[in-house]
Amino acid sequence: MVAGGVQYGWALQLSLLTPYVQTLGLSHALTSFMWLCGPIAGLVVQPCVGLYSDKCTSKWGRRRPFIMTGCVLICIAVVIVGFSADIGAALGDSKEECSLYHGHRWHAAMVYVLGFWLLDFSNNTVQGPARALMADLSGKHGPSAANSIFCSWMALGNILGYSSGSTNNWHKWFPFLRTRSCCEACANLKGAFLVAVLFLCLCLVITLIFAKEVPYKRIAPLPTRENDQAEAEPSGPFAVFQGLKNLPSRMSSVLVVTGLTWLSWFPFILYDTDWMGREIYHGDPQGTPAQDSAYQEGVRAGAFGLLLNSLGPRVVWVSSNFVVCIAMAATAIISWWATITVSKDIKVVCMAIFSFLGLPLAILYSVPFAVTAQLAASKGGGQGLCTGVLNIAIVIPQVIIALGAGPWDQLIGKGNIPAFGAASGFALISGIVGMFLLPNISRRSFRAVSTGGH
Repeated sequence: MVAGGVQYGWALQLSLLTPYVQTLGLSHALTSFMWLCGPIAGLVVQPCVGLYSDKCTSKWGRRRPFIMTGCVLICIAVVIVGFSADIGAALGDSKEECSLYHGHRWHAAMVYVLGFWLLDFSNNTVQGPARALMADLSGKHGPSAANSIFCSWMALGNILGYSSGSTNNWHKWFPFLRTRSCCEACANLKGAFLVAVLFLCLCLVITLIFAKEVPYKRIAPLPTRENDQAEAEPSGPFAVFQGLKNLPSRMSSVLVVTGLTWLSWFPFILYDTDWMGREIYHGDPQGTPAQDSAYQEGVRAGAFGLLLNSLGPRVVWVSSNFVVCIAMAATAIISWWATITVSKDIKVVCMAIFSFLGLPLAILYSVPFAVTAQLAASKGGGQGLCTGVLNIAIVIPQVIIALGAGPWDQLIGKGNIPAFGAASGFALISGIVGMFLLPNISRRSFRAVSTGGH
């Protein structure tokens, strides 16, 4: 259940934070660099946490200590992000009424970025152990059933998070959140994130109470779901890289296709609500009050589109990449359409694309992890390590996009269109490569692994 709580905050982070930081004075080109924290955290934190949680000897179990620590840090980070404008004003930013002042607020931006980075490091501390815990507790039902349950909680978190992000009434329900430094958009963000903290705490308590783990004793073999043999994994500061040689034999192809898939997805994840605010609603977070209002309306519409998006082995994965290729190409065409005419039809088509992408996004968040869990189970364990290493294939593309998307968009001067065009090309390549490289797990093997057999 804690996966739902974490995903609630993650959905808010994806839908609201890229647009919000631009209201603090950070340029559109620089926002992509802000997202470097996620890939770096995923590259360093999640593999290490996954590996060491495999060997944790705490009386609370292998996974739960990491989950609890990460959730506490998430709550702290969310408060820092939500109140960054107020903290910035206390540190020396302009005291002018926020509705009248549209200049830079560098103290607030720095506080925001620090909170953002802490939030991403904390998310990665929770995600790996949470997935591994589901696999550990799946028993005779197998990793596929565990992954389905995990993804169901993630879907619920997405629905709640994107619903909160698309709501413009938090400042009305909690008027005390609005201050001289924090206008309506900021107060809405505060309200949504504070509710996310409460929901995460509820999910954490329920998980800690009902997810029973048997403490691992070093004198005994490390327990696995498939047999009684120990998971022979290395230790030490470079344990993750040393442990790569212990990965299942077909894991490398999963990593390659996962990396290519994320190269196609991350531009859209990074700029989706900003695209709605700028290209579709013709707004500007640092423009006139009318332009800022149009931008915020577009951001909320984008968050609602992500809500529609969240309602929704080999052949499935490859097919989804071709769907993404078509959808990303369509966003570029729609952006061009929006420059020559102002029509409600454009906004309707955008909502349809968000909904259309729901299926491939669900596949992105489930199938790679399910295949990884099955490969790990067939090898006899190492769920934490395999999940952590898979995350490396996810975060390296994010680093590439975070470093290149903003400067590239600024150089070409076409807003978000170049990043989306590149995403379409990467999706096509990923689909073609996946046809030849992905392991072809048979239905018989799938059933055997799912029921705990060989």
